[in-house]
Parts: sequence; structure tokens; C-alpha cells
Amino acid sequence: MSMTEVRESVRLDVWLWAARFLKTRSLAKQAIEGGKIALNGTRPKPASGVHPGDRLHIVRGEERFDIEVLGVSGARGPAQIAQRLYRETEASRAAREAAAEQRRLIGADLAKPPGKPDKRARRLIRALGDIDAF
Repeated sequence: MSMTEVRESVRLDVWLWAARFLKTRSLAKQAIEGGKIALNGTRPKPASGVHPGDRLHIVRGEERFDIEVLGVSGARGPAQIAQRLYRETEASRAAREAAAEQRRLIGADLAKPPGKPDKRARRLIRALGDIDAF
């Protein structure tokens, strides 16, 4: 099936991957199961069907998207094609841009470190719990 063919519905995890909201289907599945995705106001399963006209609320890190599905595709293609699969609401776009500006202003007050932390500094940072130790 080529990217230009239109389908009636496609799995939610495949659609999120094809629309380039998440890099892999497994990440999309984890996001859905983790409650980061809402389909028409409900908590869906990864295999739930996505149809044109559906509304999605997507939380990706600190970003929040409220979008309307315009088309469905089961194949990941170029970003220009992926952007035609959905339309973000103006309120969502304004809120996302305001939050990004707020984060930028908060980060402007913080001084940048002179370089990478050395081995001793990394140990101290891990001991404080600021970095997840694996």
C-alpha cells in the first residue's frame, strides 16, 4: 500500500508513528498504555482504530497537543506528508508556544556549566539523585 492511498482506519500506535509524534511503534504503544494519549476523551488501547475526525490529546514530555485527525496512514513517510494527517487546534498551539517561552525564560537565569562534569562530579551528582544511575 502506498502512502497516498487512503484507509478508513488504522491502529492508533501505527498512526502515531506514521504522523511522527513518536519515533517507534513500541514507544507509541508505551505512551498509550502509560496514559499519555487520549482518543476522543477516553483512554484507548494501542490497537484502537483511528478515523478521520477523531480528536487526540497527546502528552510528549512537557509538550501537550490537542489535534484533530484529518487522514490515516499506516506507513511512515516524509514529514510534509505526516503533517497533512492532522491539524492542531489554535488553543493547543498557543499554549504550547507559551509554555516553551516560559521554559526558555526560566532557563535564561541559569548559568551554563563550563564543561562536562568529571568522574568525581558525576559521582556526586548521582549521590544527590539528580541523575538516574543505571
